[in-house]
Amino acid sequence: MSNSEVNKVAVIGAGSWGTALAGTLSANGVNTVLWGHNQEHVNVLNDDRENKKYLPGYIFPKSLKVVNYLKEAATGADVVCMVVPSHGYRAVFKKLIPYLKTSSYVVSAVKGIENNSLMTMTQVMKDSLGSALTSKNLTLSVLSGPSFAKEVAQNLPTLVTIGCDELEKAVFLQNVFGSERFRVYASQDMIGLEISAALKNIVAIAAGISDGLGYGLNSRAALITRGLAEITRIGVAMGADPLTFSGLSGLGDLVLTCTGDLSRNRTVGLKLGKGKKLPDILNEMKMVAEGVKTTKSVHDLVSKMEVDMPILEQVYQILYMEKECSSAVRDLLTRDLKVE
Repeated sequence: MSNSEVNKVAVIGAGSWGTALAGTLSANGVNTVLWGHNQEHVNVLNDDRENKKYLPGYIFPKSLKVVNYLKEAATGADVVCMVVPSHGYRAVFKKLIPYLKTSSYVVSAVKGIENNSLMTMTQVMKDSLGSALTSKNLTLSVLSGPSFAKEVAQNLPTLVTIGCDELEKAVFLQNVFGSERFRVYASQDMIGLEISAALKNIVAIAAGISDGLGYGLNSRAALITRGLAEITRIGVAMGADPLTFSGLSGLGDLVLTCTGDLSRNRTVGLKLGKGKKLPDILNEMKMVAEGVKTTKSVHDLVSKMEVDMPILEQVYQILYMEKECSSAVRDLLTRDLKVE
Protein backbone atom coordinates (compact mmCIF):
# COMPACT_ATOMS: atom_id res chain seq x y z
CA MET A 1 0.00 0.00 0.00
CA SER A 2 1.38 3.41 -0.92
CA ASN A 3 1.27 6.49 1.27
CA SER A 4 -1.31 8.00 -1.10
CA GLU A 5 -3.83 5.48 0.26
CA VAL A 6 -3.53 6.88 3.80
CA ASN A 7 -6.17 9.50 4.47
CA LYS A 8 -4.40 11.29 7.31
CA VAL A 9 -1.34 11.14 9.55
CA ALA A 10 -1.16 13.04 12.84
CA VAL A 11 2.26 13.89 14.27
CA ILE A 12 2.00 14.63 18.00
CA GLY A 13 4.82 16.90 19.16
CA ALA A 14 6.13 20.06 17.47
CA GLY A 15 9.78 19.89 18.49
CA SER A 16 12.56 19.49 15.95
CA TRP A 17 11.99 15.77 15.23
CA GLY A 18 8.20 16.03 15.10
CA THR A 19 8.47 19.00 12.75
CA ALA A 20 10.94 17.20 10.48
CA LEU A 21 8.77 14.05 10.30
CA ALA A 22 5.58 16.00 9.68
CA GLY A 23 7.25 18.07 6.98
CA THR A 24 8.70 15.00 5.28
CA LEU A 25 5.33 13.21 5.24
CA SER A 26 3.54 16.29 3.98
CA ALA A 27 6.12 16.88 1.23
CA ASN A 28 5.56 13.28 0.13
CA GLY A 29 1.89 13.97 -0.48
CA VAL A 30 0.52 12.58 2.78
CA ASN A 31 -2.27 14.60 4.42
CA THR A 32 -0.40 15.51 7.63
CA VAL A 33 -1.35 17.43 10.76
CA LEU A 34 1.26 18.53 13.32
CA TRP A 35 0.16 19.05 16.93
CA GLY A 36 1.90 21.32 19.42
CA HIS A 37 1.00 21.62 23.11
CA ASN A 38 1.54 25.38 23.35
CA GLN A 39 -1.08 27.53 21.63
CA GLU A 40 1.22 30.54 21.38
CA HIS A 41 3.95 28.43 19.75
CA VAL A 42 1.42 26.90 17.33
CA ASN A 43 0.24 30.38 16.35
CA VAL A 44 3.83 31.38 15.62
CA LEU A 45 4.37 28.21 13.55
CA ASN A 46 1.31 28.95 11.45
CA ASP A 47 2.28 32.60 10.99
CA ASP A 48 5.93 31.96 10.16
CA ARG A 49 5.49 28.60 8.38
CA GLU A 50 8.77 27.73 10.09
CA ASN A 51 9.76 26.33 13.48
CA LYS A 52 12.32 29.00 14.33
CA LYS A 53 12.58 27.76 17.92
CA TYR A 54 13.47 24.13 17.22
CA LEU A 55 14.21 23.77 13.49
CA PRO A 56 15.18 27.17 12.07
CA GLY A 57 15.59 27.50 8.33
CA TYR A 58 13.12 24.77 7.38
CA ILE A 59 10.05 26.18 5.61
CA PHE A 60 6.92 24.07 5.99
CA PRO A 61 5.25 22.53 2.93
CA LYS A 62 2.12 24.49 2.07
CA SER A 63 -0.07 21.47 2.80
CA LEU A 64 1.17 20.95 6.38
CA LYS A 65 -1.43 21.94 8.97
CA VAL A 66 -0.41 22.85 12.55
CA VAL A 67 -2.98 22.67 15.38
CA ASN A 68 -3.16 22.90 19.17
CA TYR A 69 -6.12 20.59 19.85
CA LEU A 70 -5.51 16.84 20.13
CA LYS A 71 -9.04 16.08 18.94
CA GLU A 72 -8.51 18.08 15.77
CA ALA A 73 -5.14 16.45 15.16
CA ALA A 74 -6.06 12.82 15.77
CA THR A 75 -9.68 12.51 14.62
CA GLY A 76 -9.80 10.43 11.45
CA ALA A 77 -6.04 9.77 11.41
CA ASP A 78 -5.03 6.36 10.05
CA VAL A 79 -1.58 6.81 11.58
CA VAL A 80 -0.67 8.74 14.74
CA CYS A 81 3.03 9.36 15.33
CA MET A 82 4.00 10.17 18.92
CA VAL A 83 7.00 12.53 19.15
CA VAL A 84 6.59 13.73 22.75
CA PRO A 85 9.55 13.59 25.21
CA SER A 86 9.45 10.52 27.46
CA HIS A 87 8.71 12.49 30.65
CA GLY A 88 5.48 13.87 29.14
CA TYR A 89 4.60 10.94 26.90
CA ARG A 90 2.08 9.17 29.13
CA ALA A 91 0.10 12.30 30.00
CA VAL A 92 -0.29 13.36 26.37
CA PHE A 93 -1.07 9.85 25.15
CA LYS A 94 -3.82 9.35 27.74
CA LYS A 95 -5.53 12.51 26.49
CA LEU A 96 -5.18 11.25 22.93
CA ILE A 97 -6.79 7.83 23.45
CA PRO A 98 -10.46 8.89 23.06
CA TYR A 99 -9.70 10.32 19.62
CA LEU A 100 -7.80 7.34 18.19
CA LYS A 101 -9.52 5.85 15.17
CA THR A 102 -10.45 2.16 15.26
CA SER A 103 -7.86 -0.02 13.46
CA SER A 104 -5.36 2.83 13.29
CA TYR A 105 -1.59 2.69 13.81
CA VAL A 106 0.23 4.45 16.65
CA VAL A 107 3.94 4.93 16.04
CA SER A 108 6.41 5.91 18.76
CA ALA A 109 9.33 7.96 17.45
CA VAL A 110 10.65 8.74 20.93
CA LYS A 111 13.98 7.46 22.28
CA GLY A 112 13.61 7.08 26.03
CA ILE A 113 12.40 5.04 29.00
CA GLU A 114 9.88 6.37 31.53
CA ASN A 115 11.49 7.17 34.88
CA ASN A 116 9.02 5.82 37.42
CA SER A 117 7.62 2.79 35.60
CA LEU A 118 10.87 1.87 33.75
CA MET A 119 8.72 1.17 30.68
CA THR A 120 9.57 1.76 27.04
CA MET A 121 7.19 4.04 25.14
CA THR A 122 5.22 1.20 23.54
CA GLN A 123 4.88 -0.36 27.00
CA VAL A 124 3.60 2.98 28.29
CA MET A 125 1.02 3.00 25.51
CA LYS A 126 -0.11 -0.57 26.24
CA ASP A 127 -0.37 0.26 29.94
CA SER A 128 -2.39 3.41 29.22
CA LEU A 129 -4.69 1.77 26.69
CA GLY A 130 -5.64 -1.31 28.69
CA SER A 131 -8.58 -3.03 27.01
CA ALA A 132 -8.84 -0.21 24.43
CA LEU A 133 -5.81 -1.69 22.64
CA THR A 134 -7.95 -4.68 21.66
CA SER A 135 -11.37 -3.03 21.46
CA LYS A 136 -10.06 -0.35 19.10
CA ASN A 137 -7.86 -2.87 17.24
CA LEU A 138 -4.85 -0.57 17.43
CA THR A 139 -1.41 -1.41 16.09
CA LEU A 140 1.57 -0.12 18.05
CA SER A 141 4.88 0.50 16.34
CA VAL A 142 8.37 2.00 16.75
CA LEU A 143 10.33 4.27 14.40
CA SER A 144 14.06 4.46 15.07
CA GLY A 145 17.44 4.90 13.44
CA PRO A 146 20.24 7.43 12.77
CA SER A 147 18.22 10.52 11.93
CA PHE A 148 19.12 14.03 13.00
CA ALA A 149 16.02 16.18 12.49
CA LYS A 150 17.95 18.95 10.74
CA GLU A 151 19.28 16.61 8.05
CA VAL A 152 15.89 14.96 7.51
CA ALA A 153 14.38 18.44 7.07
CA GLN A 154 17.13 19.25 4.57
CA ASN A 155 16.05 16.16 2.58
CA LEU A 156 19.47 14.55 2.98
CA PRO A 157 19.51 10.76 2.51
CA THR A 158 18.45 9.07 5.75
CA LEU A 159 17.79 5.41 6.62
CA VAL A 160 15.62 4.29 9.55
CA THR A 161 13.76 1.21 10.75
CA ILE A 162 10.11 0.79 11.67
CA GLY A 163 8.99 -2.13 13.79
CA CYS A 164 5.68 -3.89 14.52
CA ASP A 165 4.92 -7.24 16.10
CA GLU A 166 3.51 -8.29 12.73
CA LEU A 167 5.88 -7.83 9.79
CA GLU A 168 3.01 -7.20 7.36
CA LYS A 169 1.99 -4.15 9.37
CA ALA A 170 5.58 -2.90 9.58
CA VAL A 171 5.70 -3.12 5.77
CA PHE A 172 2.51 -1.04 5.56
CA LEU A 173 4.10 1.70 7.68
CA GLN A 174 7.32 1.35 5.73
CA ASN A 175 5.39 2.53 2.67
CA VAL A 176 3.66 5.33 4.56
CA PHE A 177 6.86 6.92 5.86
CA GLY A 178 9.30 5.98 3.12
CA SER A 179 10.41 8.19 0.24
CA GLU A 180 13.32 8.56 -2.16
CA ARG A 181 15.44 10.32 0.48
CA PHE A 182 13.93 8.68 3.59
CA ARG A 183 14.47 4.94 3.24
CA VAL A 184 12.64 2.77 5.78
CA TYR A 185 13.43 -0.82 6.72
CA ALA A 186 10.89 -3.12 8.39
CA SER A 187 11.41 -5.14 11.59
CA GLN A 188 9.46 -7.22 14.09
CA ASP A 189 11.82 -6.56 17.00
CA MET A 190 10.07 -3.67 18.73
CA ILE A 191 11.82 -4.10 22.09
CA GLY A 192 15.21 -4.23 20.39
CA LEU A 193 14.50 -1.02 18.49
CA GLU A 194 13.34 0.77 21.64
CA ILE A 195 16.19 -0.39 23.88
CA SER A 196 18.90 0.46 21.37
CA ALA A 197 17.31 3.85 20.66
CA ALA A 198 17.08 4.77 24.33
CA LEU A 199 20.45 3.49 25.53
CA LYS A 200 22.56 4.94 22.73
CA ASN A 201 21.90 8.35 24.28
CA ILE A 202 23.65 7.25 27.48
CA VAL A 203 26.71 6.09 25.56
CA ALA A 204 26.67 9.38 23.63
CA ILE A 205 26.94 11.28 26.91
CA ALA A 206 29.93 9.09 27.81
CA ALA A 207 31.53 9.72 24.40
CA GLY A 208 30.98 13.45 24.83
CA ILE A 209 32.61 13.37 28.26
CA SER A 210 35.60 11.57 26.77
CA ASP A 211 35.89 14.17 24.00
CA GLY A 212 35.45 16.99 26.49
CA LEU A 213 38.33 15.61 28.54
CA GLY A 214 40.46 15.55 25.40
CA TYR A 215 40.94 11.77 25.39
CA GLY A 216 40.97 11.39 21.62
CA LEU A 217 39.57 9.08 18.97
CA ASN A 218 40.86 5.82 20.46
CA SER A 219 38.81 6.42 23.59
CA ARG A 220 35.71 7.37 21.63
CA ALA A 221 35.93 4.24 19.48
CA ALA A 222 36.34 2.09 22.60
CA LEU A 223 33.28 3.68 24.23
CA ILE A 224 31.15 3.11 21.14
CA THR A 225 32.25 -0.54 20.91
CA ARG A 226 31.88 -1.40 24.60
CA GLY A 227 28.74 0.70 24.82
CA LEU A 228 27.19 -1.39 22.07
CA ALA A 229 28.12 -4.52 24.03
CA GLU A 230 26.27 -3.16 27.08
CA ILE A 231 23.20 -2.19 25.04
CA THR A 232 23.10 -5.63 23.45
CA ARG A 233 23.51 -7.31 26.84
CA ILE A 234 20.45 -5.69 28.39
CA GLY A 235 18.45 -5.87 25.17
CA VAL A 236 18.91 -9.62 24.86
CA ALA A 237 18.03 -10.01 28.55
CA MET A 238 14.74 -8.25 27.75
CA GLY A 239 14.00 -10.56 24.83
CA ALA A 240 15.41 -8.62 21.88
CA ASP A 241 17.04 -10.13 18.80
CA PRO A 242 20.82 -9.58 19.13
CA LEU A 243 21.05 -8.85 15.39
CA THR A 244 18.96 -5.69 15.88
CA PHE A 245 21.86 -4.07 17.69
CA SER A 246 24.12 -4.31 14.63
CA GLY A 247 21.47 -2.55 12.52
CA LEU A 248 20.36 1.03 11.95
CA SER A 249 18.69 1.49 15.33
CA GLY A 250 21.65 -0.08 17.12
CA LEU A 251 25.12 0.53 15.70
CA GLY A 252 23.89 3.10 13.18
CA ASP A 253 22.20 5.41 15.66
CA LEU A 254 24.94 4.84 18.23
CA VAL A 255 27.71 5.99 15.87
CA LEU A 256 25.68 9.03 14.79
CA THR A 257 24.84 10.13 18.31
CA CYS A 258 28.35 9.58 19.68
CA THR A 259 30.12 11.44 16.88
CA GLY A 260 27.72 13.98 15.38
CA ASP A 261 27.93 17.64 16.32
CA LEU A 262 24.12 17.85 16.20
CA SER A 263 23.80 15.32 19.04
CA ARG A 264 22.24 16.88 22.14
CA ASN A 265 23.42 14.03 24.35
CA ARG A 266 27.00 14.22 23.12
CA THR A 267 26.82 17.98 23.74
CA VAL A 268 25.83 17.37 27.36
CA GLY A 269 28.81 15.05 27.74
CA LEU A 270 31.21 17.49 26.08
CA LYS A 271 30.26 20.23 28.51
CA LEU A 272 30.49 17.89 31.49
CA GLY A 273 33.96 16.84 30.37
CA LYS A 274 34.98 20.48 30.19
CA GLY A 275 33.91 21.04 33.78
CA LYS A 276 30.41 22.49 33.52
CA LYS A 277 27.71 21.44 35.98
CA LEU A 278 24.69 19.48 34.75
CA PRO A 279 21.98 21.97 35.92
CA ASP A 280 23.76 24.80 34.10
CA ILE A 281 24.09 22.70 30.94
CA LEU A 282 20.40 21.77 30.91
CA ASN A 283 19.33 25.35 31.55
CA GLU A 284 21.26 26.44 28.45
CA MET A 285 19.56 23.89 26.17
CA LYS A 286 16.37 24.60 24.23
CA MET A 287 15.68 20.94 23.51
CA VAL A 288 15.54 17.79 25.64
CA ALA A 289 18.60 15.54 25.94
CA GLU A 290 16.74 12.27 26.57
CA GLY A 291 19.88 10.48 27.76
CA VAL A 292 19.92 12.37 31.07
CA LYS A 293 16.55 11.02 32.22
CA THR A 294 17.09 7.67 30.51
CA THR A 295 20.30 7.13 32.49
CA LYS A 296 18.33 7.14 35.73
CA SER A 297 15.60 4.89 34.30
CA VAL A 298 18.05 2.34 32.94
CA HIS A 299 20.17 2.43 36.11
CA ASP A 300 17.09 1.49 38.13
CA LEU A 301 16.13 -1.17 35.58
CA VAL A 302 19.61 -2.71 35.49
CA SER A 303 19.80 -2.90 39.28
CA LYS A 304 16.69 -5.08 39.21
CA MET A 305 17.92 -7.25 36.35
CA GLU A 306 21.51 -7.62 37.60
CA VAL A 307 23.03 -6.92 34.18
CA ASP A 308 26.65 -5.72 34.11
CA MET A 309 26.79 -2.23 32.54
CA PRO A 310 29.90 -0.39 33.76
CA ILE A 311 29.69 2.55 31.32
CA LEU A 312 26.09 3.20 32.33
CA GLU A 313 27.09 3.04 36.00
CA GLN A 314 29.79 5.66 35.59
CA VAL A 315 27.53 7.99 33.57
CA TYR A 316 24.92 7.65 36.31
CA GLN A 317 27.53 8.50 38.97
CA ILE A 318 28.54 11.62 37.03
CA LEU A 319 24.99 12.83 36.33
CA TYR A 320 23.32 11.99 39.63
CA MET A 321 26.08 11.60 42.22
CA GLU A 322 28.32 14.49 41.01
CA LYS A 323 31.29 12.20 40.46
CA GLU A 324 34.30 13.78 38.77
CA CYS A 325 34.55 12.78 35.09
CA SER A 326 38.24 11.89 35.31
CA SER A 327 37.57 9.66 38.32
CA ALA A 328 34.84 7.84 36.41
CA VAL A 329 37.23 7.17 33.52
CA ARG A 330 39.88 5.88 35.92
CA ASP A 331 37.40 3.54 37.56
CA LEU A 332 36.33 2.19 34.15
CA LEU A 333 39.88 1.53 33.04
CA THR A 334 41.07 -0.08 36.27
CA ARG A 335 38.31 -2.67 36.56
CA ASP A 336 39.30 -6.35 36.56
CA LEU A 337 40.51 -7.47 33.14
CA LYS A 338 38.03 -9.54 31.15
CA VAL A 339 37.72 -11.72 28.05
CA GLU A 340 35.97 -9.91 25.21
